[in-house]
Amino acid sequence: MLIKTYGFAVYGVEAIPITIETNVGQGINFFLVGLPDSAVKESHQRIKAAFTNTLLKFPRKEVTINMAPADIRKEGSAYDLSIAVGILAASEQIEPEKIADYVIMGELSLDGSLRPIKGALSMAIKAKELGFKGFILPKKIHKRFQLWKD
Repeated sequence: MLIKTYGFAVYGVEAIPITIETNVGQGINFFLVGLPDSAVKESHQRIKAAFTNTLLKFPRKEVTINMAPADIRKEGSAYDLSIAVGILAASEQIEPEKIADYVIMGELSLDGSLRPIKGALSMAIKAKELGFKGFILPKKIHKRFQLWKD
């Protein structure tokens, strides 16, 4: 099954839309194409560990992920969440109906928790300009703003 999720590459203050196409099919392998740097390629290991530690199932099939356009370099771990959601939808573990309406970005920790990303403001502005319904990303909490009880 082919699923598309969306993210952004940020260069300076400019956010460039990236389409993450995920296909789960016959075979057992993992391919990540579309000019990803080593941190993006390592998302495979972070996602597998996060799935295992949250009782989700990484498909035992061939998973092919294409990050388009292929001529734009994709850097960092901010694509982890969009790739993971694509894998879950393409392997029919979650409903895919409205995924394409949102930009999804975030770094996955090995325990399945999310870490904040850089460049979210540029991405959010561009997502609104392009007509996305929303932007799904981890919430960053600054300790100086946290409230806690004694």
